[in-house]
This record gives sequence, C-alpha cells and structure tokens, in this order.
Amino acid sequence: MKIEDRIEYSAIVDRKPLTLPDGGRTIVWPVVNLEEWVPTEPLPRRILTPPGNSVHVPDIPNWCWFEYGMRIGFWRLLDVFNSFDIKATVSMNATVVDRYTRVAEATRDAGWEFMGHSYIQKPMYQLEDEAGDIQRTMDKLSDFCGSKIRGWMGPGLTQTDDTPEYLVDSGFEYTADWILDDQPCRVNTRNGELYSVPYTTELNDIPIMLLQNHPSNMLFERTMEYFETVYEEGRSNVRIMSIAVHPYIHGTPQRIGYFRKIFETLSQKPGVVFMTGDQILDWYKGQMDT
Repeated sequence: MKIEDRIEYSAIVDRKPLTLPDGGRTIVWPVVNLEEWVPTEPLPRRILTPPGNSVHVPDIPNWCWFEYGMRIGFWRLLDVFNSFDIKATVSMNATVVDRYTRVAEATRDAGWEFMGHSYIQKPMYQLEDEAGDIQRTMDKLSDFCGSKIRGWMGPGLTQTDDTPEYLVDSGFEYTADWILDDQPCRVNTRNGELYSVPYTTELNDIPIMLLQNHPSNMLFERTMEYFETVYEEGRSNVRIMSIAVHPYIHGTPQRIGYFRKIFETLSQKPGVVFMTGDQILDWYKGQMDT
C-alpha cells in the first residue's frame, strides 16, 4: 500500500469539531520513552564522540550516559508525574522488563499506560523478523502488565511497508508513528482497524536537545508557545499536544526543574485534560460514534 494511501487527507477546517466535557479544550499526552541500549552493539545515539569520530564497541561513555537515565533520571520524572497525579504513557522496549525490572515495576505500579516500542531498540527495517518482534513485544508487555497493551511506537518512528499490517495482526489498536496531525485518525490497512494517535517531534527532547542543541529551558519555552496556539484553537475543536522525553535527557539535574514547571503550569490551566494514549483513542472513537 502506498504511503499516501495509508491515511486519507483531511483538512482540519472541514472536520466535525471534537469536544470534551466541562469545557475541555486541549488534551496533553505525556510520553516517557524507556529503552535498553545493549553495550555489546553500536549504540543508538551518542553525546560524546571519541578521537577520530569512530564507531566502536564497547562504547562505555555513551552507554553510561544512557544508563544514568535508568538509574537516576527516570526516578526524577516519576516524581514529577506523581506530584501532579498525572498518568503518563511509557513507550517501552519489551526487553526493559527483564533488564530494568525495578523501573518497569515502578511504571506499572504508578498506573502508567504501556505502549510497545519494539522488542529491542533497533530500526524496524533492520529487524530480521519484524512480525515476530512485534508479536513478542505484545506478548511480553501484556504479560507483564496483566492486560493487553494497545499502542505502538517504532524506534525512531521507523516503519516498513508492512508494519501497519503486522501491528493489526498482533492486536495493536493504535500507533504513534504518524506525526501528521493534531487529532487522531484512521490508518488504512489490509488486515483491519488501526488508528493514529498524534505523537510529536516538535515537543520531543531528542530533536530539541540533541539535534538542535538548545539550552535546558527550551522544552518548557517551546511547550508554552505551542500550547498557546492549540489552547486557543481548542475553543472550537479540541487539539492534542504530546510531550515526549527520555530519562537520560530530561531526567538530568539541569533540566528536571524546567520539566516540572511544564506540568505545574499546564495543571493550572482550565480546560486542560491529561490523558494516556489509550484514553485518547477511546475518547476519539466515542466522538466518531456520535
């Protein structure tokens, strides 16, 4: 199926307005990405390049950079969400359940939604058995959570031509890979029903901090600027604003205060509703039925 045939074009001005009860205007979807970086393989990202800029294994300093997030940074993020009684969605490699069991248990105990982030942290087009890895992700995380997980996000938002079909076959109901809208929409597949829930690269700490090299306060500043627009637009047609972070980036001492300030500010805004991905999906499907 051609990419442009996966999601039908829809102009926001032509749609039936979406609504929330009690004057709700903007849905905020917080996503925390939890991954396993295998130190015996080339790492997904680097903050420090060695002399000569070579790629080598083991890459100790860059693996430690990531590992800090799972040992320290995650717990700072968890404390922020607990402080405001907000349930986040965790985008998780299935192997995190075994490698970082303490983190996975804390996430589950906090009542966060689990979203599949593939079995391992590797682009989908590099997998030898994509369908098998998707199914293993569903089975592993669902068994750990005690109920079927519903959402999916590929590492780096990567897909192949067959990913949507594999997701449907494994029982996934929504994907966050299609970052083309402020509202959910249907993804056409040959095998059944699948929806897109709007994720983000605009309010995502990888492009902001690692690729664009902005100062520590930039996620807060950009979130507030972004929010002003979608909050005003939400008066007549509800918008979704996702905020996506990684523990090794926003769980650091110089950034965690700005991260807390985001949710402190948004929590005080009338008409802001915090939802997980599966809650957004259910709300949207209910809107389409009325």
